[in-house]
Amino acid sequence: MLKIHSIDTFGTHDGPGIRLVVFVQGCHFRCAYCHNPDTQALETKEMKLMSTNDIIKLLEKEKTYFGKLGGLTVSGGEPTLQAPALIELFKECRKLGFNTCLDTCGAIFDQNTQDLYALTDIVMLDVKHIDPAWHQKLTKSSNENVLKNAAYREKTGQEMWLRYVLVPGWTDQPEYLETWAKYFANYQTVKRVEIIPYHELGVFKYKALGRKYELDGVKPPSKADLDQAEKIFKKYLGLKVIVV
Repeated sequence: MLKIHSIDTFGTHDGPGIRLVVFVQGCHFRCAYCHNPDTQALETKEMKLMSTNDIIKLLEKEKTYFGKLGGLTVSGGEPTLQAPALIELFKECRKLGFNTCLDTCGAIFDQNTQDLYALTDIVMLDVKHIDPAWHQKLTKSSNENVLKNAAYREKTGQEMWLRYVLVPGWTDQPEYLETWAKYFANYQTVKRVEIIPYHELGVFKYKALGRKYELDGVKPPSKADLDQAEKIFKKYLGLKVIVV
């Protein structure tokens, strides 16, 4: 059974085409800008338990909307915390011809994760900062496993998208943007690189949870900020780079 936070039945921003997006419960990272802090706890009273069959039924209902590109995206929270259950689900998706995407922060690198990747059409990896110290400050965790996951996916030859949230004062330093882009410049499996502007849409959730919001006062990046990041990334990664 999967621990589910919520479901978007008509997702258009989490992979190609129209998708059923399943947000799972639980995450080890504590990203300063997380807009879904209510997904971080491993269990909550509000979460739902759903089986592979439950989710397949939802996919079957939406099948006509998927076309050639759409399908299932599992996001979070952090999906790889529930890798065994997702392996079962993705095996069934593969049998039935449903495209699968996995939106992961790369916090976990183990055999279960590798087995899950083998069944995943597109791994969408959030590489939140290339500098270890800044990554620790930003997420309260190391980026060691994140980079191991990227290297492993590259080795398999299977498609990967990279995601980067641009946060003024936290992830917009030109020298680190250069380092990030250079690091992935020769990756052959990377088909898309998304620069995602930081936003404040999840701030109210911290108040509801009685938690302090670490980025209080930080505003979304300006067009000039986004243009600079896009220019640096495109210098090394070309037309794969998209500002979303």
